[in-house]
Amino acid sequence: MKRDYYSDSIANFRDTSPNEILGILVKGSGGFSVEPTQRDAWLEEIRILKRILSKVQGSIYFEYAIPRMGKRIDVVLLIGSAIFVLEFKVGETDFTSYALNQAWDYALDLKNFHETSHDYFIAPVVIATNARPTTPIISTTAHNDKVLSPIRCNVELLNLVLERVLDFVDGAFIDPAKWEGGRYSPTPTIIEAAMALYNNHSVTDISRSDAAAINLTVTSETILEIIQSARANSFKAICFVTGVPGAGKTLVGLNIATQRRDESDDLYSVFLSGNGPLVAILHEALARDRVRHNKEQGRKIRKSEAMSEVKAFIQNIHHFRDECLIDPEPPIEHVALFDEAQRAWNVQQTSNFMARKKNTPNFNQSEPEFLISCLDRHRDWAVVVCLVGGGQEINTGEAGISEWMDSLNRSFSGWHIYISSRLTDSEYAAGHVLEELRSRPNVITKDELHLGVSMRSFRAEHVSLLIKQLLDLEKEAARETLARVSEKYPMVITRDLSHGKRWLKEQARGSERYGIVVSSEAERLKPHAIDVKSPMNPIHWFSMDLKMCAHLSILKMSLRNLPFRDLNLIGHV
Repeated sequence: MKRDYYSDSIANFRDTSPNEILGILVKGSGGFSVEPTQRDAWLEEIRILKRILSKVQGSIYFEYAIPRMGKRIDVVLLIGSAIFVLEFKVGETDFTSYALNQAWDYALDLKNFHETSHDYFIAPVVIATNARPTTPIISTTAHNDKVLSPIRCNVELLNLVLERVLDFVDGAFIDPAKWEGGRYSPTPTIIEAAMALYNNHSVTDISRSDAAAINLTVTSETILEIIQSARANSFKAICFVTGVPGAGKTLVGLNIATQRRDESDDLYSVFLSGNGPLVAILHEALARDRVRHNKEQGRKIRKSEAMSEVKAFIQNIHHFRDECLIDPEPPIEHVALFDEAQRAWNVQQTSNFMARKKNTPNFNQSEPEFLISCLDRHRDWAVVVCLVGGGQEINTGEAGISEWMDSLNRSFSGWHIYISSRLTDSEYAAGHVLEELRSRPNVITKDELHLGVSMRSFRAEHVSLLIKQLLDLEKEAARETLARVSEKYPMVITRDLSHGKRWLKEQARGSERYGIVVSSEAERLKPHAIDVKSPMNPIHWFSMDLKMCAHLSILKMSLRNLPFRDLNLIGHV
């Protein structure tokens, strides 16, 4: 896939007219209307670079895509053994922290996720075209990973910056063809992934490895085939999808829901989660992203309108349940995807809740049984997809996957059941119930319903293993794993809170966020100015920009553990 709007050798760039280059840039933008300010900025960048690069050999790329971030680098230069990330601020006189962090973020993204950028020096450069001359500073950071600190310069000093960086770096020259052919293997947070899918990217675009992309694609296609078959043959079905930690079970659900969000289509689907913070964050992030994309394309849409669209296909499972209690008719959706299905409530917990909160005494169904019954109201067909995590029933009244099976055996004998071949693993605690299904017709086991490849960052692949070994007091094994992990994933263990804070701040670069996650019962931290009882809206942490999170970055307000479970904090630390 071509990631840029325009690319060529620097020699050919010099010989091509500005208007021809501009035409290619406009065409590369996909035919969207280009604002005059953007057109003028491109022409200015072309004029500047033609002069600065008059005696330079290498390759040039305009508007190079960073899909994980949903943005584009103004210009990438490959010169000698260095990669230059140029962020132009045409007409600006100052170097804002936002601009510096933006260029740094781009450089870090290439370093971490672009396969053929891993081993080269990367220099983020911010060019404020009307800034006063300042002595450019070329330096590495304590991370020692060949990503330089952001460099400030104006137009007159850009040539000097290029020369000094090339004198500073070493290594083999970059082969442009090999660099362009390198895989971009991102590790998106769930928010970044949802935004990418909502904007019609495929799971391949946002998967960090070919194996993960294939795994996600195969599982998604298998579920879609089951949905198509159920509709074509008028039957009702339930699927149980399993996966290793970090494999992307939630992503599979979001992938299908975003593909089938047209309410006029009878394949219309809804993604349901009992994780309230996750749902609220996704609503906010997707609505903002939709407003931003429309603005970039010259269209206006109110945030409330965008929010309504998002809320239609990503819902809190309890709101879906409550609507079905009020309205006895079949829901508009024929397909419901239940995230963290193992956390649905048992009969006792559901009954107590209904009596206390919904004024519905003598309610005698578990949450799984009631939720299946809602889809069972359709006379023709329906599909329920359960996304199942192993060993995660952590709260009072959470039934585990066995309650879904029991509900099917008790009340829904006509439903077809599609089971992941790994549901028999001990961590799912469904063995005895699966035995009872053996005599039942239309029970199909599919290997494709298991996600066996983790999508976690190459830096964090062994972190969960290390934590398990620490908790199990496996000292020697933990020591060996730590040695493997520490090269790519910096960590310290300390009992000195001030030392931990200082170290954490030193690790953050660009707009990388940092904070403290504590137990909700850790009131003993109050003398250290950390109050676990202070309310914290997760939307501010995950959706706001860095400036809005300043109160967290001073490390005096904490994120309590339960409200933030499964929100991929690792992607923001």
